[in-house]
Amino acid sequence: MAEGQCIERFKSQPRLPGFAIPRRYDLFLRPDLSSCRFAGSAQIAVDVVDDTRFLILNAADLDIDGGSVWFRNPSSSKEVRPSEVVLVEDDQILVLRFDEFLPRGSGVLGIGFRGMLNDKMKGFYRSVYEHNGEKKNMAVTQFEPADARRCFPCWDEPAFKATFKITLEVPSDTIALSNMPVMEEKLDGLVKTLSFQESPIMSTYLVALVIGLFDYVEASTSDGIKVRVYCQVGKSSQGKFALDVAVKTLDLYKKYFAVPYSLPKLDMVAIPDFAAGAMENYGLVTYRETALLFDDRHSAASNRQRVAVVVAHELAHQWFGNLVTMEWWTHLWLNEGFATWVSYLAADSLFPEWKVWTQFLDETTMGLRLDALAESHPIEVDINHASEIDEIFDAISYKKGASVIRMLQSYLGAECFQRSLASYIKKFACSNAKTEDLWAVLEEESGEPVKMLMNSWTKQKGYPVVYAKVNNANLQLEQTQFLSSGCEGNGQWIVPITLCCGSYASQKKFLLETKSEKLDVPELFNPENQKISRSVWLKFNVDQTGFYRVKYDDELAAGLRHAIEANQLSPTDRFGVLDDSFALCMACKQTLSSLLSLMASFSEEDEYTVLSQIITISYKVISTAADATPELLADIKQFLINLLWHSTEKLGWDPKSNEGHLDAMLRGELLTSLAELGHDITTKEAVRRFYAFLDDRNTSLLPPDIRKAAYVAVMQTVNSSNKLGYESLLRVYRETDLSQEKGRILSALASCPDPAVVLDALNFLLSSEVRNQDAVNGLAGISKEGRDVAWVWLKENWDHISKTWGSGFLITRFISSIVSPFNSDEKANEIEEFFASRTKPSIARTVKQSIERVRNNAKWVKSIRSEQSLGDIVKELANKKLHPSL
Repeated sequence: MAEGQCIERFKSQPRLPGFAIPRRYDLFLRPDLSSCRFAGSAQIAVDVVDDTRFLILNAADLDIDGGSVWFRNPSSSKEVRPSEVVLVEDDQILVLRFDEFLPRGSGVLGIGFRGMLNDKMKGFYRSVYEHNGEKKNMAVTQFEPADARRCFPCWDEPAFKATFKITLEVPSDTIALSNMPVMEEKLDGLVKTLSFQESPIMSTYLVALVIGLFDYVEASTSDGIKVRVYCQVGKSSQGKFALDVAVKTLDLYKKYFAVPYSLPKLDMVAIPDFAAGAMENYGLVTYRETALLFDDRHSAASNRQRVAVVVAHELAHQWFGNLVTMEWWTHLWLNEGFATWVSYLAADSLFPEWKVWTQFLDETTMGLRLDALAESHPIEVDINHASEIDEIFDAISYKKGASVIRMLQSYLGAECFQRSLASYIKKFACSNAKTEDLWAVLEEESGEPVKMLMNSWTKQKGYPVVYAKVNNANLQLEQTQFLSSGCEGNGQWIVPITLCCGSYASQKKFLLETKSEKLDVPELFNPENQKISRSVWLKFNVDQTGFYRVKYDDELAAGLRHAIEANQLSPTDRFGVLDDSFALCMACKQTLSSLLSLMASFSEEDEYTVLSQIITISYKVISTAADATPELLADIKQFLINLLWHSTEKLGWDPKSNEGHLDAMLRGELLTSLAELGHDITTKEAVRRFYAFLDDRNTSLLPPDIRKAAYVAVMQTVNSSNKLGYESLLRVYRETDLSQEKGRILSALASCPDPAVVLDALNFLLSSEVRNQDAVNGLAGISKEGRDVAWVWLKENWDHISKTWGSGFLITRFISSIVSPFNSDEKANEIEEFFASRTKPSIARTVKQSIERVRNNAKWVKSIRSEQSLGDIVKELANKKLHPSL
């Protein structure tokens, strides 16, 4: 009884006890690619640092051979066997109990184990691919955040860094890769044994193995680091773009961080089945095919940009995350926020014509949207169980994290910030760091109160909206927490305020440290009557570098609208004025009429990022108006079509010689939006081009950048009695081997306005023809008419979906994509009731956030219905010819 009670005290703990610290893993693995099983053994050098009769480490889904477990102290040749070996599956821990206290100091723990190559895309798993028409298995690892324990018993926490000496026994015809280069290879008939060089010190989540058949392309950096891109046999040419980006990015980061890349090689591998976008394993980075491969003939400009940004993101981790590692998952944002921000720095350096810092506002907006929910979480979030970690790989850790870094860099200055990062990496290389460690270095280098400033942004959830209003020839500022529900939160921040008045020639900067403040801006007022000069505008949060929103009074808002019409604001500031107005409208803080009137002032807009945001807003407005004011829907759609037509007509359908990357991306988005808005001319032309493409896949009539538009247009013509377009798209899906093409098709299928066809499309997602990783691609574009059938489908298939995707973050996409678009409290209650008995820690936060979104949507619908003058304004906007050619 007493022994059992001893083991009980290790259960339900968020972290492992620190009795022993691993220093080196000598790991042997023998995967069987046919039976999808593996066997292995680990000899782990540990330091026993406390008096203990227990060793506690992590293990999950493994069969531990109790007779194979031993502990040996170097001063004694005697092996000590544990009296008890207990695998606690709920807590994913292996408890080893010894009869006597283990001697302090160094020792070696030996364990034998077996496991399955699972199909869950986590731990040590199998991915299926075709080679010469035959289906084969490859073995792949995905250990972040806490799944190394599914491959071998280990101290599976970021702070337990150790070195790894890995040996593999694999089929002799395969390529086997790990973090380090092969040191020795022994061939024995149909099998070979590969011994890899010992790794530098690293966390378990960064250990990686890949075994399969591959082609590769290679190049070297300026200081001789060999870089390779591995992909399925026959696709090596598709790896050349990523290879070029990787080589240049490693050189760029070496200069920026003032520390060279620390391993002798870098391999990047395209994996057919891969849950995330990519994974930064030290020296062996794994990717979805869509994030690494680029086909010159069939990939779109957006695919090229995604490859470049994802490669730059993963390589940033080789410094931020791998060399310097967060101490615990609370500090995940140090990894992901920095890698996101630095990836834009690299992309801007390599491809300045892409204007990625303007596009970065998409990242900021995603962070702002999620963080406006009451069910958001702080950047630094407490993690109490491994099952909670997956859910924080979200827009807070990535997007808000990157945005507050950009805000801080803007406040401190680029040179000071770069110098501080280099000092931070040097100081904490080969060890672990917390958020406070970074603030301390930045504070020391800059002399600014960084910790005080940034704690308000990382330790509390949410962000402020700053109200700006004119009062007696003064400018009054007041901050309050912004919530998309329209309620007021009680948070308060130290806000780095920037503002321009009438010109970008001079800029004011200060910290808003109190709830409210008066500001003297004499240039805003006419000296004769102390009223605002009609020709002067005032813009806060210049270039949107701050993570906050601004609500202007009517007079200041009118000045900004005139400035937009006169093209006096930068693209980033035009984006900011529009996005803040949209968010305030959804929170019922301003009318839909005022938002639509503001949008009308963008009729001459030609900047990609701004137009892309107008399209995003248009989709949401249409979706909500369909429930709030169905009688105005046709007029609202006509206004939006008129608004987007100027740029669409200017770009046309066909790419022009030497046109820019952004033009190619914009053309596709504009045509897709017009098809979704029901623009008849666009739909007919798109359908014509699609059927030409169906007959000849190399036709110039349907280049990759406009294929998504054509696929969406085709689905608008499909119904239960005429499914030719749907069947034709499935034919293209089945005949292509390009993952990007399959993704484009999946994202269009459920956009059909016929619910019965939407149901067919959703059922197709669950078929064996769609890889598990790709099913969520088909959920984002579900039509308004298909919403209810999608919700019924989710409920009816929940057990299967939960079983198939429930152990990773992909299941959260099923919930948020299908639940969040609803617009009524009744539906929110129904959703709440369904999930009441089905919520697990891994989805709890997503369920709450999705239901909150539905309730917020319902409030917005009621607010729109109460707008008395909306009908007149919409009719006026719809009938106003923004462009004579329409």
